[in-house]
Amino acid sequence: MKGGKSKAESKRGDSRLAVKKQTKKEKNAAKDPNKPKRPPSAFFVFMESFRKQFKEKHPHTKSVAVIGKAGGDRWKSMDEDDKAPFVEIAAQRKEEYERKMEAYNKKLAGGGDDDSDKSKSEINDEEDEDSSGGDEEDDG
Repeated sequence: MKGGKSKAESKRGDSRLAVKKQTKKEKNAAKDPNKPKRPPSAFFVFMESFRKQFKEKHPHTKSVAVIGKAGGDRWKSMDEDDKAPFVEIAAQRKEEYERKMEAYNKKLAGGGDDDSDKSKSEINDEEDEDSSGGDEEDDG
């Protein structure tokens, strides 16, 4: 067996492959829908307005790549004074995001019971409906 792997080598290779990766479904399940979204950078704030302007000038252009490339080229050619309003808006959104995250983290740390009470009452309501429906079926 020239060039082949020995049994010891194949077992070592298998152990490295045994690391379980998270599937897309598992990643999405782990995310909290109530968590605030991260704020956009100054470039993405700029792109919000640039897309509108570009679509007005070029209504037939549908390619996201073309719009993104044009926006990137325009951003690179801008000087600091031109970028300043977008940087300022991005900074404001970042401050707002940080406040929301602080409130979100406080809610997770101390106020997690509110959500569980809601879910318990909804579950109890569903059980009440199921049990009353089950009794009627048994009688009939």
